[in-house]
Amino acid sequence: MAHTLVVIRHAKSDWDVDAADRDRPLAKRGRRQAPPTGRWLAAQDLALDLAVVSPAARARQTWELVAAQLDRPPTTRVEEAAYTFDGDELLEVVRALPESAGAVVLVGHNPAVEEFVETLTGEYAALPTSAVAVVEVASWAGVGPGTGRLLANLRPADAELPDTELPGTD
Repeated sequence: MAHTLVVIRHAKSDWDVDAADRDRPLAKRGRRQAPPTGRWLAAQDLALDLAVVSPAARARQTWELVAAQLDRPPTTRVEEAAYTFDGDELLEVVRALPESAGAVVLVGHNPAVEEFVETLTGEYAALPTSAVAVVEVASWAGVGPGTGRLLANLRPADAELPDTELPGTD
């Protein structure tokens, strides 16, 4: 059974707030960006089993806004190891996912998420704030260089276009 990994970069954070990196919240723009990501994800009609979210405030807030758009939000796990800027560290996070989880959302940070998706697929996927990359893999434990197939890459806040659905979905 193939697994689906939805990689989301957190929405735009507020650099004007005097806070540690981990505590930096979303900017107004970020609070506007995240809901379209959730609406796009809801339109894909994926049966999401789990969300793995960085503990950084901006990542948690992004996921809350995205999840609010879903009819059936998955169980959410705030994962310390997802607070990284290194794509190779995300490989370890994904390898530890339960094989019973068919579709998982990972909410993280750049440059880690772009490096991670490129390592998995061999394709560069631009992930500006609140962007999504959807990757298909054979198993979580077996993820590594070249083991994934990029199914989608977009930022729904830019334009919710009818042709942005995943292949094979209605």
